[in-house]
Amino acid sequence: MRRYPVLFIERSVNIALYKSMSKYYQPQRSKNIFNPDSSEPFKLSRSKIDLFLECPRCFYLDRRLGIGRPPGYPFTLNSAVDKLLKKEFDLHRAGKTAHPLMQVYGIDAVPFQDLRMEQWRENFVGVQHLHAPTNFLVFGAIDDLWVNAQGELHVVDYKATSKEGEVTLDAEWQIGYKRQMEVYQWLLRHQQDNFTVSDTGYFVYCNGKSDAEAFDGKLEFEVVVIPYTGNDGWIEETLVQAHVCLHAHTLPDAHVDCDYCRYREAVRERSIV
Repeated sequence: MRRYPVLFIERSVNIALYKSMSKYYQPQRSKNIFNPDSSEPFKLSRSKIDLFLECPRCFYLDRRLGIGRPPGYPFTLNSAVDKLLKKEFDLHRAGKTAHPLMQVYGIDAVPFQDLRMEQWRENFVGVQHLHAPTNFLVFGAIDDLWVNAQGELHVVDYKATSKEGEVTLDAEWQIGYKRQMEVYQWLLRHQQDNFTVSDTGYFVYCNGKSDAEAFDGKLEFEVVVIPYTGNDGWIEETLVQAHVCLHAHTLPDAHVDCDYCRYREAVRERSIV
């Protein structure tokens, strides 16, 4: 029987594992890449705007060169909570009634009725606006909209977590949640419907309780509604800066706090290839 060195066997296993996992990450993409010579609108999602603010270099690698960050694992439990909340609020949307949470928190509103709600919720479609100065087709998929007695729209975002203590928006990393809501508010204000969009949005936050005596095949949540006063004044300038970034012919500087760039730099410095 032919024998193979252990190192060769391990290398073969690693290559096979990489190939089997490659469907989850394509290191080189040929679609949705910015072409500075094209006159076609370039689709730019809410999450990619956030990526630009996180790290211009990662944004350039992703949108200009087609080399995106490796994706994180999907939060399937969060997705289940999101789906169930949408079903629950849709029942009140159909009945034109207030959800009990609105009554508990003194919010004089009902879920907003519009034939485009499913479209606005759809990933890669969402609410769209063509930003003329940059030719960016900006889009973002919302979770929900509520309308108050004055006809103002409130952007609503569903979140799920499991933590001890009170759920807040005070963590530094939650700035992404706030920017997310502000982009949605900005998009809705730029629709031809001339919507009146309130600065006040709401996070419906579901916190999985871990202090029960037993699991018993179910996970209970404490649901809270957290108001947030948004300010979309930063978006116009950010889009212009992102546009300038994508037109550059050299890599922009990495953000000092970008772990992805620090990892790439460490690999480059220690590479023996």
